[in-house]
Amino acid sequence: MKFAITYIIIVNLIAGILFCADKRRATKEKRRIPESILHLFELIGGIFTIIFLMFTIRHKNQKLSYKLISFIILALWIFFIAVAVYNYY
Repeated sequence: MKFAITYIIIVNLIAGILFCADKRRATKEKRRIPESILHLFELIGGIFTIIFLMFTIRHKNQKLSYKLISFIILALWIFFIAVAVYNYY
């Protein structure tokens, strides 16, 4: 259990750093971080930080295709967490 919590914290921290870096690069019109990389970090567990940051720093919250994929990934994570909790108890 400790490993899972540590893993989620580290992945969310990295995802948050990448997402903020992409926002910074967007405002400075520099080369951006590919959306596929951001979605990969969402998929491996960074979705919670990215969803939070999407609306707090107002980055990628207007892009419908990005939001759609992100919310599908969020729904999958919620489903898997619910299944894990149900099977644990």
